[in-house]
Amino acid sequence: MEHPNEDLFEEDFSTTDTSSDDENSGLFEHLSITVDKKQEPLRIDKFLLIYRQNSSRNKISQTCRAGNVLVNGQPVKQNYRVKPGDEISVLLAHPPRENVIIPQNIPINIVYEDDDVLVIDKEAGMVVHPGFGNWDGTLVNAVAYHFEQNGLKTDLDRIGLVHRIDKDTSGLLVIAKNEYALSHLAKQFFDRKTKRLYWAFVWGNLEDDQGTIRGNIGRHLKNRMQMAVYEDGSHGKHAVTHYKVLERFRYMTWVECKLETGRTHQIRAHFRHIGHTLFNDERYEGNVILRGINLPKYKQFVQNVFEILPRHALHAHTLGFIHPTTKEEMYFESPMPHDMQSAIDKWRNYLSAQQ
Repeated sequence: MEHPNEDLFEEDFSTTDTSSDDENSGLFEHLSITVDKKQEPLRIDKFLLIYRQNSSRNKISQTCRAGNVLVNGQPVKQNYRVKPGDEISVLLAHPPRENVIIPQNIPINIVYEDDDVLVIDKEAGMVVHPGFGNWDGTLVNAVAYHFEQNGLKTDLDRIGLVHRIDKDTSGLLVIAKNEYALSHLAKQFFDRKTKRLYWAFVWGNLEDDQGTIRGNIGRHLKNRMQMAVYEDGSHGKHAVTHYKVLERFRYMTWVECKLETGRTHQIRAHFRHIGHTLFNDERYEGNVILRGINLPKYKQFVQNVFEILPRHALHAHTLGFIHPTTKEEMYFESPMPHDMQSAIDKWRNYLSAQQ
């Protein structure tokens, strides 16, 4: 059997969705391979398994089955034989490489579950997966416990994350329960084929009822905890956010957001860039009074709303995707969380009293 040789082909890892500035950073790996002219014919599953030694035969097989292995632009089966000059493109899905995941009995709101997928409505304040400063108490720990208690036998090495949301963002997440589902869902997220809408409260009264925010998003040059917008294209990656006003509260606006791209903190960075920072977003200085009047009663009112809504006002409201096995379109909606609804009620009452 001929083995691929490192010197025989070129490889490109510089895809937009493997960058640390993307919301799905660390969840996908995109390989682009040009097969050398001296390569002998070889089954593509064997070729990739030898080439990517940290993968398994099952992972490669399920990646092919999900249509995530393309040769010269066309999906191929695992028994395809690579030929000299073939252009191979592979999208591998893999969860973050955490340390050992400890199952923990943490309540989670499961809105749907079958043999392939698990859809969860995450509460604000819960970290999605372990990392620096949050090695346990995460959604992944809770899911591991749920799987353990229900005797789930899976071919996954880790919990099947295909996307994530910030700790203080509430709303919907889907988790794959097997390798094929993980590969299939990963392709949908990578290709931006999923349907997701977010609800956000932003400071100020937006001029237009709907609009689009464009501007590259990348790490802030001075504050590495923030993302910044670069209109001149000198830094960051292409990002587009579409929004629609749902309700106006004079000094705050409730908007619905649809992301054309998926950059880290995209909604938070884009709205701050246009002067409408998310309400009570501490990281982006939205936790101070940015709009309104200079009256003690108003200031006290805003502080009261901050206490009711002690996090940035962002909620993953809808989630739609094609089911990996049935191929049916799945669609879920998460209602307004209690803290955001209480904030809306407070604003409505305040403005009503001013009339």
